[in-house]
Amino acid sequence: MSKFTEDAKLLLEYIGGKDNIKAVTHCVTRMRFVLIDEKKADVKKIESLKSAKGTFTQAGQFQVIIGNEVSEFYNEFTKIAGIDGVSKDAVKAAAKSNQTFVQKLMANLAEIFTPLIPALICGGLILGFRSVIGDIKLVEDGTKTLVETSQFFAGLYSFLWLIGEAIFHFLPVGIVWSITRKMGTTQILGIILGLTLVSPQLLNAYNMAPGTVPPVWDFGFVQIEMVGYQAQVIPAILAAFILVYLEKFWRRITPDYISMIIVPLFSLIPAVILAHTVVGPIGWAIGSFIANAVYAGLTSSFGWLFAGVFGFFYAPLVITGLHHMTNAIDLQLMSQFNGTILWPMVALSNIAQGSAVLAMIFLQRKNECAKQINVPACISCYLGVTEPALFGVNLKYGFPFICGLVGSCIAAMISVSSGVMASSIGVGGIPGILSIKPQFMFMFFIAMIVAFCIPFILTTVVGKKKLTSEDVSGVDIKQAEFTETENIDSEENKVDTVAENFQAPITGITKKLSDIEDKGFASGAMGEGFAIEMQDGKVVAPFSGEVMVCFPTGHAYGLKSNDGKEILIHIGMDTVELDGKGFDVKVQAGQKIKQGDVLVNVDIDYVKSQGKSLVTPIVFTDGRKVELLQENVAVKAGDENIIKLYIDSI
Repeated sequence: MSKFTEDAKLLLEYIGGKDNIKAVTHCVTRMRFVLIDEKKADVKKIESLKSAKGTFTQAGQFQVIIGNEVSEFYNEFTKIAGIDGVSKDAVKAAAKSNQTFVQKLMANLAEIFTPLIPALICGGLILGFRSVIGDIKLVEDGTKTLVETSQFFAGLYSFLWLIGEAIFHFLPVGIVWSITRKMGTTQILGIILGLTLVSPQLLNAYNMAPGTVPPVWDFGFVQIEMVGYQAQVIPAILAAFILVYLEKFWRRITPDYISMIIVPLFSLIPAVILAHTVVGPIGWAIGSFIANAVYAGLTSSFGWLFAGVFGFFYAPLVITGLHHMTNAIDLQLMSQFNGTILWPMVALSNIAQGSAVLAMIFLQRKNECAKQINVPACISCYLGVTEPALFGVNLKYGFPFICGLVGSCIAAMISVSSGVMASSIGVGGIPGILSIKPQFMFMFFIAMIVAFCIPFILTTVVGKKKLTSEDVSGVDIKQAEFTETENIDSEENKVDTVAENFQAPITGITKKLSDIEDKGFASGAMGEGFAIEMQDGKVVAPFSGEVMVCFPTGHAYGLKSNDGKEILIHIGMDTVELDGKGFDVKVQAGQKIKQGDVLVNVDIDYVKSQGKSLVTPIVFTDGRKVELLQENVAVKAGDENIIKLYIDSI
C-alpha cells in the first residue's frame, strides 16, 4: 500500500467518481483533470486532503496541486480509479470540450496574437516616439519640430520607420506564421504566403489615390489585380487557414516518398491564388465593415455611450480572455484610419484598476501582508499588466473592481468625446500616452487624471465602510501568532544561518513569487519562494545535496540540500509542452550534486520562439518562510544574499 492510497481514494470520491473524469494526466506538480461536470467536484474536501496543496481551474482543466511527488500520487490514483492516463496534449484537447464556442474562438485568437504582442508593443513605442519628434512643435518658441531643426532627429525619424514598417505594414507575415505555428504545419510556407500579401510588386492599397487603376496579372481569360494587403488582419487570417487546410489535406493523402515535393507545391500555390482572388477581397470587406462600424459608433452623437459601455466592460473582458478580440479591431482601425480610438480606452482601463489598488494600499497601509500583494500589483497595473491587480486585489474584495470600472467608464467617455486617437497599439497603463497622437495628448492626459482620481476616491470612501479592522490592520489570529513569534528571540524563530549559503541558480531578473502568472505557484500553495526571469540558459545547483526529482522533459527539478532544504526549480511557464526540446539535461534523479554544478542548459531562444515564458519559480517545498531581499534586480548564477530563510515554519 502506497502512502497516497487513502488520499487517492478520497480524491476519486470528492472529484465525482470515475464516471466524472473525461481525461487525466499530470505535470511536475499537479494532477490535471478534464471533468464532465466540474460542479460535482467538492473543492473544500479536496483541499482538506493531506496530499493536496490547493486547486484551481484553468483552460478547461481542473488542477489539483500535489507537489514533487505528483507522479507517485498519479500512479496510485490511476490504479485505484481503474483508468488510463493520457498525454498532456490529449488533456488539452479534451479540455476544449468544456469551453463554449466563444471561449474556444477567443482562446484561438489569443494564441494567434500572443506571439506578436512584443513586436506590436515595440512598434507602438517607436511610432509614439516618431510622433513626438516629428509632429510636436517643441523648439523655436513652439514653431518647429525636432525633425525640422535637427539633421540627427530627421535621420532618426526616417530610420525608425524601417522598424515601424516591418512591424505594421508587414503584419500579415507575422499573422500567417503564427497560425501555421499554432496549427502544426510548415512555418516557412506560412512566411512565404504572408510575404506574397505584402510584396513590393503589389500596389499598397492605402497609398492608392482615388480613381487609380491598379496593375493586373493578365492570364488572357482572367485578370487579377496586383493590390497588396499591408497591415491587414482578416485577409491574412483567412489565407493562413486556407494554407493550413491544404497542407493537412495533401499530407494526409500523399505517399511519404513524394510528400516533400507534392505537399509544399500543391499547398502554397493554390493558397496564394485564393488569397489574392477570393479570401483576400472577402477579408478586406469584412475588416472594413467592422472598422467602419466601430469607427462610426465611436464618432457618432452616441459615441460617448458606446465608449462608456466599452470602458466599463473592458476589465471584465480581461477576466474572461475575450479582450484579445480588440487587438484585431485595433489593427484594422490603424490600417484603415491611420490610428485607433479603442486603444486609449484600454490604457485608461489599466490606470483605473491600478488606482483602485492604490487606494487599497492607502487603506491597508498598516497591513504588512496586504502591502506585499498590493504594491507590486499596483505597479504592474500602471504599466499595463492588470492580472495581478484584478485577481490578487480588486476581485478579492469586489468593491475596488467596481470602483475601477466606474472610473474607466467616465475616462473612456471623455477620451472618445474628445476624439482621442492612438497612432498604434503600445504599452498599456501610464506609458500608453506615448502611443497617443500629439494633438490629442492633452485631452488624454485629462482622461488619465479622471482614471486616477475617481477610482481612488470611490475605493477609499467605500473601503472605509466595507473593510474590517482585520482587513485594514492585518491583525488576525494567524498574523498575531506570526508577529509574536517573529519578535521572540528563540530557537523557533531564528534565521537559517547554516554554513552553506543559498546561491542563485539562474542568471536573470528576480521577481516575487506572488507576481508571476502561474496561479499554482503564485498562490504559495506549493510553498514560499521567489522567481527569476531567465536571461542565461545555464541552471546550476544552488547548494550541495541530491537530485530528488528530474522530470523527463528536463523543465523541472526537485533538490534536497545536505542540511535538509528542499526546493523545486520549475524552468519557465508551460514548458512541459515542449517535451524536452531545448533542454540539455546534465543530471538525473538520485545523483549527488555540488553547489554550482550545472543541472541543465536551456536553449532560451528556442523556448522563446515557442511562445513560452522564461520566468522560473524557485520554491521551498519544505515549509520554510522565505524573504526575497533583492526584488526586480539582475542577479547572476552563484550570487548570494538573494533571499533570507527562516526555520520557524519547518
